[in-house]
Amino acid sequence: MIHDPAPDHGGPPLLSRPERKSFSFSRRVEDGNQVGLRPTEGWRQRNLQFLGEVLIPTLLAPRKPSHFFDGVPLADSDQIGVTWLGHAGFFAQMAGMNLIIDPNWALWHGPVKRVRHPCLWAGDLPPTELVLITHAHFDHLHLPSLRRIARGQPIIVPKGVGSLVKRCGFGEITELDTWQRAHYRDLHITLTPARHWGARMIHDTHRSFGGYLIESTERTLFHCGDSSMFEGFKEIGQRASIDLALMPIGAYDAPSGRPVHMNPEEALDAFEMLRAQHLVPMHHDTFPLGGEPIHEPAERLARAAVQRQLEDRVRILLEGETALY
Repeated sequence: MIHDPAPDHGGPPLLSRPERKSFSFSRRVEDGNQVGLRPTEGWRQRNLQFLGEVLIPTLLAPRKPSHFFDGVPLADSDQIGVTWLGHAGFFAQMAGMNLIIDPNWALWHGPVKRVRHPCLWAGDLPPTELVLITHAHFDHLHLPSLRRIARGQPIIVPKGVGSLVKRCGFGEITELDTWQRAHYRDLHITLTPARHWGARMIHDTHRSFGGYLIESTERTLFHCGDSSMFEGFKEIGQRASIDLALMPIGAYDAPSGRPVHMNPEEALDAFEMLRAQHLVPMHHDTFPLGGEPIHEPAERLARAAVQRQLEDRVRILLEGETALY
């Protein structure tokens, strides 16, 4: 379900098909980081606890008002600009281009309620030239949100996910496998490994998943997607000099008991393994998807950053807020 009260403003014209020469590829070897679907022992009790302590209280509580930000500040061509759209969604500016990663303006995902009204809607954003989706889960690939921004621009998705977005109104649909790379104008975009899973439904476990290294000639942005802690972060950090890492910190107390998300301390561990310069968290304070209190991830991250003397390199954005690096 989605309600966007703001009209769309501008955006590139609908193109029949962008030039294919904008993209080129390099193949990768198979990875084995997919988490199984079987829940761990005690999942029934955890699900009852999640319903009683998290889901039902959010259903009954009023949705919090959004923060107020007067538009999106423009980044210089040598800067990285990131605007948090809530959950794992970001509007990013790099090398004079505008990108959107995992946008989601849904107010509901089935019985799961968004706890805060979005601050910036699709129509409030500058025109977007490229869209990236990390995996097919409904909270990352939200079709109504994608239709709001689709104006014939290219979209990049993991292997096996292209069929889900082919009727949204995008132009070139590019599927990447892990460590496969695409080129768009002055950007090099690489799908990186993650410890997660990519099925949209139980039966379609063939769909790939991951994060993205987005590299210009001068700067590198990393969007982790969803992941639990794994050694693969070291290799990602060895392959690129990362200026800014967007890292998930919530939904770590999964009712299924499966290790599919990092907690805030693990996100800092991964940040250090990546050897990144700055961290902005995501996947918190939007949808109650884990058994932990909705406010806990950001609070734990702030405390842990101080304890590790990383507070000058970690910035927790409000929904709709922009950071420039």
